[in-house]
Amino acid sequence: MRMVMTARRRRDPLAKQLVDALAERISSGQFKSGDRLPSEQDLIDEFGVSRTVVREAIANLKAVGMVSTRQGLGAFVLRDAAILPFRIEESTLEAVNEAISVLEVRISLESEAAYLAAIRRDDAQLARMREALDTMTAAVEAGEDAIDADLAFHSAIAAATGNKHFLALFSYLGSLLIPRARVRYGHLEGDSRRQYLRRINDEHQTIYSAIERQDPEGARAAIRLHLNGSRDRLRAGGDFKATAAAG
Repeated sequence: MRMVMTARRRRDPLAKQLVDALAERISSGQFKSGDRLPSEQDLIDEFGVSRTVVREAIANLKAVGMVSTRQGLGAFVLRDAAILPFRIEESTLEAVNEAISVLEVRISLESEAAYLAAIRRDDAQLARMREALDTMTAAVEAGEDAIDADLAFHSAIAAATGNKHFLALFSYLGSLLIPRARVRYGHLEGDSRRQYLRRINDEHQTIYSAIERQDPEGARAAIRLHLNGSRDRLRAGGDFKATAAAG
């Protein structure tokens, strides 16, 4: 029986379609812990895909910890595979509502990160924030892309918490959303675009100042204001998709 392809599936790469189908069977219990997945040939016959696609899909399932492979024997479901690892499908972020949902997670995460950074930051971490902020400012005035510096600024705040998990989570979420601001400013040109980016940089400066003076409540409030503004800008520019979600 060939896989039934929905309209959404037809837009996805074949390997991803196969990963999703097999992951669904694992999470539903159709394939249980220790079960051997169908052979390459069985998957080729069932899903109508090439051997290369099957191997790519199995490699992806192995990479996320859902299966293991044994030479000459095939792929087997791992014990905890039904508990899927947290991940966000990048393709879904083209929908504004989904991008906003992820941004709301960032608001919660980074508000606490800014609070802790204001308490725990050291001079070297503060200097990295200052360097990123100065790079952003120079890029904006030169009419250049400031996205990398934006990401570096938020990463420096996460690192200043002294908690590696804040940095890991921000690196994941930030790398998904911030590059989508690279740049669909098609509705803004010249001075209007520069003024828009200056306003965002002013928000960054307010965050930095609170962390510099070690004001945790002020830092928390400043970053919430900034990210709430990003969310509102994304909602207002919904026709620009997730690319409007400046961080």
